[in-house]
Amino acid sequence: MSRVKRGVTAHAKHKKVYKAAKGFYGRRKNTIRAAKPAVEKAQQYAFRDRKRKKRTFRALWIQRLNAAVRPFGLTYSRFIDGLAKSGITVDRKVLSDLAINEPASFQAIAEKAKAALAAA
Repeated sequence: MSRVKRGVTAHAKHKKVYKAAKGFYGRRKNTIRAAKPAVEKAQQYAFRDRKRKKRTFRALWIQRLNAAVRPFGLTYSRFIDGLAKSGITVDRKVLSDLAINEPASFQAIAEKAKAALAAA
């Protein structure tokens, strides 16, 4: 059986790790023994944070909505309850965007929600 030399394969694998470790500090960017675990850990963080990003943005939209409805004498939870009772189905991302970019439209929605709460 012939001998298989793996220099080319190993070099290619290392090159892939070094490319992923570009920008890392110290030995983590140019030594395979330090770069490999650093890249693996970075990929774990990236996977986790792709999920976390969705939660973070939803929390941001909710905070913005809470701040936007306070001048109308509502809290976030009462506002969402009013929207549900009035039959308005607009998601939090769009509502947050409206509150920032089109205050007149958002005010109309807030008034409808407030009216629905008063009627119920």
